[in-house]
Amino acid sequence: MHTPPLALYIHLPWCVEKCPYCDFNSHKVKDSLPEELYAAALMQELMFHSETLQHRPLVSIFFGGGTPSLFSGKSIDKILNGAAKYLTFSPDIEITLEANPGTVDQEHFHDYRSAGVNRLSLGIQSLQPEKLKILGRIHDRNQALNAVRIARQSGFDNFNLDIMYGLPQQTIPEALKDLQDALNLAPTHFSWYQLTIEPNTLFYHQRPPLPADDIIWEMQIAGQDFLQKNNLAQYEVSAYATPEKECVHNKNYWEFGDYLGIGAGAHSKISDAASGIITRFAQVRHPKEYLAAAKRHSLEVKSISEQALIFEFMLNALRLTNGVPAALFTERTGLPLSVITPQLAAARLKGLMEKDTAILKPTKLGRQFLNDLIEIFL
Repeated sequence: MHTPPLALYIHLPWCVEKCPYCDFNSHKVKDSLPEELYAAALMQELMFHSETLQHRPLVSIFFGGGTPSLFSGKSIDKILNGAAKYLTFSPDIEITLEANPGTVDQEHFHDYRSAGVNRLSLGIQSLQPEKLKILGRIHDRNQALNAVRIARQSGFDNFNLDIMYGLPQQTIPEALKDLQDALNLAPTHFSWYQLTIEPNTLFYHQRPPLPADDIIWEMQIAGQDFLQKNNLAQYEVSAYATPEKECVHNKNYWEFGDYLGIGAGAHSKISDAASGIITRFAQVRHPKEYLAAAKRHSLEVKSISEQALIFEFMLNALRLTNGVPAALFTERTGLPLSVITPQLAAARLKGLMEKDTAILKPTKLGRQFLNDLIEIFL
């Protein structure tokens, strides 16, 4: 096993409203936002991990949520300064912050950029006013367009747009119109993914009228072709980018790199190359419990079995359009490639994986039937 790259994920769990499709660990702000208390708790958690991780440079930092843009630039600056104090930054570190167009203004974006954030991820989801209302978003079309404008004015030349398809009663022309409107904003990265109905969401209990499966399939194919023709290459199931603008943080997940997650409900995966042991641990989910020091240090820790390790590696790696070098399997898991020889042979026989043994790469058919491919490694 080789020591993989290390990323830092920082979870900021509050939102103005809980969207009806969202199953993330996010919580509606009821009173005031405890920014200072939460930032202090994050610093304590970073200090807790610094002794074992300080020697490993971070390739990326990602502020996710929730709605991280509810936090002030001052708080983001404090958190990043703390991260730099307790951990080591790579010279070309990517620092991303998720932002909701309904919670930002020029001053916010300028302060984030001054704090060291060099990439934004804007959760637009749609540019159709009626679809935004159905999705429970707190922003409208004009606010979304304005968010991109002020992001550019604040110095962000690298940003992602989140857009969904398969929305309630959405047609294929409507989905393509959403893509065209979003592409007119010239993002460097595009996350285009299907609305799915998850348990423990309002949409699960009050299911909206979604397009038929065959319409969603045609929508997906049409959208993929459209994006490719507009210089956004698909490098992962739902991720598209202009040249050299792939998301470093997310690629680290898909290539089975390590990540330290801090904040309420955050998960971590840390490898010890010397012992060959990979450990996962998670923080308490609720912000109130996380802010209680006794609860915060009660991490849920578990090691990963060999079978789970195989499945998790392939689950991530096969999401990548170009796959990964076959040698990466051993480098990241510590297991010889021979342990999956029968599964690889079965996948290649079915035409779901490329026959080149130097890479682990899905074929076009494998990408279309990715769930069937991944199940081979269960």
